[in-house]
Amino acid sequence: MSSPPMIDGAFARWLASRAGQALLDLRTELGFADTGALKSAGDKVSHDLIRTELAKWRPGDAVLSEEDEGSRLAWAAEVNTGAVSRLTADRVWIIDPLDGTREFAEEGRSDWAVHVALWARNAPSPHGLLAGAVGLPAQHRVLGTDYPPAYPPMTVEAATAGERKIRLAASRSRPPVFLTDLAEDVGAHLVPMGSAGAKIAAVVTGEVDAYIHAGGQYEWDSAAPIAVATATGLHASRIDGSALKYNEADPRLPDLLVCRKDLASRLLAALQRHSG
Repeated sequence: MSSPPMIDGAFARWLASRAGQALLDLRTELGFADTGALKSAGDKVSHDLIRTELAKWRPGDAVLSEEDEGSRLAWAAEVNTGAVSRLTADRVWIIDPLDGTREFAEEGRSDWAVHVALWARNAPSPHGLLAGAVGLPAQHRVLGTDYPPAYPPMTVEAATAGERKIRLAASRSRPPVFLTDLAEDVGAHLVPMGSAGAKIAAVVTGEVDAYIHAGGQYEWDSAAPIAVATATGLHASRIDGSALKYNEADPRLPDLLVCRKDLASRLLAALQRHSG
């Protein structure tokens, strides 16, 4: 096999694509009769592949993966953080080998993803994400910062009626309790979807206008999608409007808003009214 591209954005795309193909092959091999076995195998196959390639091609970089032991631990300031290499590293790959295991194990579903992101200490953006790629294997596409998609087009409703009908991506299993009231407030309709990566990707491509989450997530759930979304020119923040930050001592990142920039102030104001 030839060497992967060395530019970080292209490397992230290559890595997400390879892991995605391995997951598609696994689906074909195992089938859907035993969903538990398929989920476990999917997490392992993708994690092992990504970890192996990072060790080979980016041996000096640290890694934060959902499937790493201890990945969910919050490291207190008094702990010897030098023992946790990512906290002192200049470059950290933040990966979710299989985002949306539930959807991955359901035949016919395509709303699951592979996340590969690179955080760098000297990155110019507040979130620190230097590169990223979101693989959508069952949709046969990869969205990446090396070739970020064009800014998503205005909705048909907004273009024809002069009034924006917001399409709001929502978790199909754990939507925030306030989301129905918020949607009614701003005149939006909810579009249930699977993984966080698939939902943010839908904002990037213009299939929906916004995604709000407030039910608890970790950095790997959003790092790669946020890298792509901000490279596309979309708004991305916490639901209180503050900046998203990655490679923090505590990897929990429980809430976010991703949307078209022209909707940001409207949705943030609605969040103030409904999320408290």
